[in-house]
Amino acid sequence: MEKLNIFNGDEINQRTILGHPSGLFTLFFTEMWERFSYYGMRAILVLFLISSIDNEGWGWDRADALELYALYTGLVYVTPIFGGLIADNLIGYRKAIVAGAFLMTLGHAAMALEVFYDFYLYVGLVLLILGNGLFKPNISSIVGQMYKDEGKLKDGAYTIFYMGINAGAFLGILLCGYIGENVNWHYGFGLAGIFMLFGMLQFHFGQNIFGDVGLKPTESKKIEKKDNNIKTSRKVTIDRLLVIVIFSFVTIFFWWGFEQAGGSMTIFANDYTARDLEGTGALIFKIVNTLLTIVPMIILTIILYVLFRNTFEKYAVSNIFLASSFVIIWGIVIWMLKREFNEDATEVPASWFAILNSFFIIVFAPIFSKVWQSKYNPTGPIKFGIGLILMATGFAILSYGSIDIPLGASTASQSMIFLILAYLFHTLGELCVSPVGLSYVSKLAPKKIVGFMFAIWLLSSAIANYFAGITGSYIDPVVQEYGMAAFFLIFTIIPTIVGLLMIFSNKKIVKMMHGIN
Repeated sequence: MEKLNIFNGDEINQRTILGHPSGLFTLFFTEMWERFSYYGMRAILVLFLISSIDNEGWGWDRADALELYALYTGLVYVTPIFGGLIADNLIGYRKAIVAGAFLMTLGHAAMALEVFYDFYLYVGLVLLILGNGLFKPNISSIVGQMYKDEGKLKDGAYTIFYMGINAGAFLGILLCGYIGENVNWHYGFGLAGIFMLFGMLQFHFGQNIFGDVGLKPTESKKIEKKDNNIKTSRKVTIDRLLVIVIFSFVTIFFWWGFEQAGGSMTIFANDYTARDLEGTGALIFKIVNTLLTIVPMIILTIILYVLFRNTFEKYAVSNIFLASSFVIIWGIVIWMLKREFNEDATEVPASWFAILNSFFIIVFAPIFSKVWQSKYNPTGPIKFGIGLILMATGFAILSYGSIDIPLGASTASQSMIFLILAYLFHTLGELCVSPVGLSYVSKLAPKKIVGFMFAIWLLSSAIANYFAGITGSYIDPVVQEYGMAAFFLIFTIIPTIVGLLMIFSNKKIVKMMHGIN
C-alpha cells in the first residue's frame, strides 16, 4: 500500500486533481478565502480614507492615506517572521493557520464596526497584522511538504496554489470593492470577514488530509525521519540559503513596483482615468464585466466539484462549509451583475481595475504551470529577470499613457486601455516571480526552518510594500514638478536594471543551488 503513496498525507490525498494531490486544493480554497479578505479590504482602504465625510469616509488627504496603507501592508509581511518561528518550533503549521485565520476574522469584524467608533479600524488593522503573521508563511510551508521530491512538479504546485491566491484576490476586490464603493464601506469590510471565517472552518475540518504534515514538530515523526536521512554539507546549505536571500532581495524591487496597484495606480484609476460610460460603452463594459466574473467562477466551481468527488466521503464537514461559501458568493455575484445591468449609465469603480491582475492570473497560471513542468522550463534567476522586465514594461505603458497629462493636474480622463495593459504585463511578470519564489524557498530551505525561511521571503514583501506606499505618497509633488509620466518612469527604469542583473548572474546563482532546479 505504501507504494501507492506518491505524496505525503493520508490515502485521500493520493487522489489527484490536475496531477496534484487533493490536499493542494484544500489549501487552494483556504488561501483563496484568506486572500479574498485581505485584498477585498485593501482595495477599499485608501478609497475609504480619502472619501469625504459626507460620503461616510474619513476625508484624509492622499499622502496620509498612503502612509497608513504603507505601514499596514509593510507590517503584514513582518509578523510572518514570528509566525514562522512559532510554527516551526512550538505549535506546528496547522494550528498556526487556524489561529491566524481566527484573528483575521476578528480584525475584519472590528473594521466593519468602525461606524460606531473610529478606534475599531485601528484595532482591526492590528488583528489583521497579527493573524497574517501566523497564517501566511505556514500555509505555504504545507504546500511544499506534501511533495516527496524537489522536482518540477513543485513549481507547478505553487503556480496552481498561486492561482488560488489570485482567485481570492479577484473575488475580494470585485465584490468588496463594489459593495464598499456603491453600497457602504463598512459592508465591504464586513464581507471580507465573513469569507475569512469560512476559510478557517473549511481548513479546520479538512486538515487531517495532510497526515503528519504540519503537526507540532514533536509529532511529525515521519517527516523528521525523512529529513534526518538526507545528509547535506554545511557549505551546500549556506549556499542555498544565500540563494533564498538573493531571491528575496530581488523581489523587493518587483513588489515595490507591483504594489503601486493598491496606492498610486488606484489613485490614477480614480482621478486620472475616464470611467463614466453611457450607451454602447456602458453595455460593452457590463458584458465584459459579466464574462470576467462568471468565467472564473465557473472554473472555480468545477475545481470545487472535483475536490468534492475526491474528499467528501471523509471530509464532509469541510466540504459543506466550502459549498456554503460558494452558494453565498454566487448569490452576491448574481445580485451585483443584475444590479449593474439595470443601470442606464455605468461608472467603472476605481477598485475594479485591480481585479484584472487576478483575472489574468486565473487565465494564465495553468499555462505557466505546464511550461514550468516542461523541457522549456528556464532557471530561477532567468524567471526572476524576465518577471521584473515584464512588470517594468507595464509601467512603461502607463508612463506613455500619461504623457499628455499637464503638470500638477489633479484630474484627467485618460483611456482605460493603459491601465488594462499595465495590469496584463504586471501579471505576466508576477507569474515569473512570486509562485516561482515560493517553490524555491520550499526546495532550498532545510525542512526544520522552512517556516522561518518563508517568513524571510515575506519580509522582502514587507520592505517592498512599505516603500511602495511611501513612494506612492509622493505622487502629488512629483506630478506637480515633473508630470505623471515621470512618476511611472521611475518604476520602469529601476526594475529593468535589476532584471538584467539577474539574467547576467544566472550561472553563478544556479551553481549555488547545488542541483536544485
